[in-house]
Amino acid sequence: MPYKKPYILLIISLLATFQSFSQEEELKVKVQDTIYTSPNEFDMLSPARAAFYSAILPGLGQAYNKKYWKIPLVYAALGTGVYFYDFNNKNYNRARTAYKLRLDNKPNEFDGLGDNIYLSDDALTRAQESYKKDRDLSILVTVGLYVLQILEASTNAHLLQHNVDNNLTLSPQIIKDATTNKSVVVASLNFKF
Repeated sequence: MPYKKPYILLIISLLATFQSFSQEEELKVKVQDTIYTSPNEFDMLSPARAAFYSAILPGLGQAYNKKYWKIPLVYAALGTGVYFYDFNNKNYNRARTAYKLRLDNKPNEFDGLGDNIYLSDDALTRAQESYKKDRDLSILVTVGLYVLQILEASTNAHLLQHNVDNNLTLSPQIIKDATTNKSVVVASLNFKF
């Protein structure tokens, strides 16, 4: 029976603590909003609108995002693709026309007469194949650049809606490894509050 005394004291102390928490006073908690809000209103359709504008006219999506310095890059990339398409298409047509004229036994620009250079039938066939392949590749690259500028405008419009100030930085750093005593290049992600 001497062991009952501690159990009774334990039960009484637990009941006393339960009773002490049954107060009727309301607990009020104030919560502050810490989410960054942009001074501009959030526009959910902004990326779609930028992509649509870039699809209609290349560079217009970049102008919509107010990234005017990207417009000359877009036109330089697309212009280069169009230039190489035109160059390869002209040379393909020259070689094709010369080959057709040679099959008809008519003079052409590659027959070796006068100041013209001479190309064999096999050389004209290889030139046609090579220029046609390069022309088709130029079309593919130009279409790829066109799609890429649409994706860039959409992605940029999406990223403009996020907080990208100096409080969040990702930068390379050189640190010294303590175990090997060698310098190591690492990426550092910094949060500043």
